[in-house]
Amino acid sequence: MKTIQQVKSNKSSIIWLSIVCIIAVLLLLFCQFYFGDNISDKTTFYQNTHINGVDVSGMTKSEANDALSKNLVDNIENIKLTLKNGDNSWEIKGSDFEIVGSFDNSLDNIINYGREGNIFQKKKIENKIKNEGLSINIPYQNLLGGVDEKIDDIIKEIEKEPIKSIVVFNPNAQTMFSLSESQNGIKVDRAALEQAINDAFQEGDDVTINIPFEEITPSENLENLLENIKLRAKFSTNYAKSSENRKSNIKLALSNFNGMIVEPEQEISFNNVTGPRTSQNGYSNAYIIFNGSYVSGVGGGVCQASTTLYNALLLADIEILQANHHSLPASYVPLSFDAMVSEGYADLVFKNNLDTPIYIKAYGNDSEAIVEIYGQPLDDGLEIKTRSELVKVIPHGGDKIIVDKDGKYSDKVLYKGEYYRVKYPQEGYESKGYVQYYKDGKLIEEKKIRHDHYQPQNGIIVEGSASLEEGMSLPASNVKYINPQKVTKQTLENAKRKFNII
Repeated sequence: MKTIQQVKSNKSSIIWLSIVCIIAVLLLLFCQFYFGDNISDKTTFYQNTHINGVDVSGMTKSEANDALSKNLVDNIENIKLTLKNGDNSWEIKGSDFEIVGSFDNSLDNIINYGREGNIFQKKKIENKIKNEGLSINIPYQNLLGGVDEKIDDIIKEIEKEPIKSIVVFNPNAQTMFSLSESQNGIKVDRAALEQAINDAFQEGDDVTINIPFEEITPSENLENLLENIKLRAKFSTNYAKSSENRKSNIKLALSNFNGMIVEPEQEISFNNVTGPRTSQNGYSNAYIIFNGSYVSGVGGGVCQASTTLYNALLLADIEILQANHHSLPASYVPLSFDAMVSEGYADLVFKNNLDTPIYIKAYGNDSEAIVEIYGQPLDDGLEIKTRSELVKVIPHGGDKIIVDKDGKYSDKVLYKGEYYRVKYPQEGYESKGYVQYYKDGKLIEEKKIRHDHYQPQNGIIVEGSASLEEGMSLPASNVKYINPQKVTKQTLENAKRKFNII
C-alpha cells in the first residue's frame, strides 16, 4: 500500500510532464507559425501549376525556366497577335521578334505564391492549387524584343487630337465669319489593351484583340465665339485722281492683307507680307516720293496702302512697333499720320496686343483704299480718334538756279537766259500726332504717338549753258523766280486748311 508521500510524488511528476508537453506543443506551433517559411519546401512549384500553358508541377525554378524557354522557342512561329480598330487591322507575329528576356524574375514571384503565412494557411492554398490548379501567363512583351514598340506605332496611327471649331474668315463673302466643324479625338486605353492581350494569350497563341479606345470631345465654348467678333475700326483714303497704274499698285498691296488673321502677340511686317515691289510681282510704274521729289518708280502708290492700314490699326487700338513719315507730306492724310514704306530701310510693323485674334479686310475700289479691322469689340461707349497738330511751318529757301552744263535738259533750254522749272519750292512742317480715347462722348485720354519734321524743299530752275551768238535774242521767260519764304500767321492758317487741321 502506497504511502501518502508516494502519492504526492506521482502527482507532481504528472504535472511536470504535462507542463513539458504543453511547452513542446507551443514551441512546435510557434515554429510553424513564425518559421514555417524556413522549414517548408520553397524550391519546387506546387502540383497542378501551369505557366504559359506549360505544366511545371514539382519543377525547380531552373527546370521551369528551361522548360518555358524551350516552349517559347518551339512555339514562337505560332504566336500571332491581330489588333483591330474599325476597318483597320494590324498583325504582329512572334517570328518578327527575337527573344530578349527571361522567365527568372517572374518565376521568383510564382514559386513563392502561397508560401507565406502559417502552416495552416499554406496548407490550405496548396490543397486549393492541387484541386483547382494555378494558371499564370507571363506577358510575351516581357520576353520578345520590340513588341511594345510595335504597339506604340499602331497606337500612333489610331490616336488623334480633337479638333476644335475655329473661326473661318472669308472677307469677300456676304457672311464673313463662320465656324468650322469640330472633330472628336481618339485616345487608346493602353493599360486595357495590354491587359486584354495578356488575358487572350492565356487561351492560346493566336489571338485577335479589338483595340479599346475612347472618343475625346474637344473642350470649347462656342456660345459667344462669333458674337465677340465686331468691327473695331475702318479707315479709307482717296485716290480718285490717281493713275490706273497707281490704283493697281495700291489694290495689289492691300490684297496681301485681305483675309489676314493675326494671332495674339503676333508681329506683322508690311514689307515681309507684300514682298519685293517688282514688275515680276505684278507692280507697275507710278509716281513715288524720292529725295523730296515725285519721280516715276515701280510700285508707286504702295505707301498709300501702308498709310491706310496704319490709320485703321490706330483706330482699332492695335500696337504699332514701327512707322515712318515721308520726306514730303502725303496729301491723303493729315500730318504725322502717313506711313512710308521702302524695302531695306522703312517699314510698317505692328503687333496684335489683344487677347484674341484680329481679322483684316483690305481692298480698293475706283476711288478709295479701305481697311477694316475686326476682333473683340471695344469697351462699351469707347471711341478712338486721331488728332494732328501743326506745330509750325518751316519756310522754304526759294528757287535755286542750276546751269545745265551736261545738257540733261537740252530739249528744254540751250542758251544762257533760257530757264526751265524742274520743281517748285515747298514749305516744310513740324507736326505731332495724337490718339484720343472718348468714353460716352467725353475725352478721357490723349496719347502723343508722333513728332515729325517734314523738311522744306528748294525750287529748282535750270538755265542753259551756251552763249548767245551775235545778233540773237531770247523771248522773255515765263519762269518766275520765287524768293525765300517768309512765314506769317496767314501761312500757318493756309497750312491748316490744306491738311484739314482744326
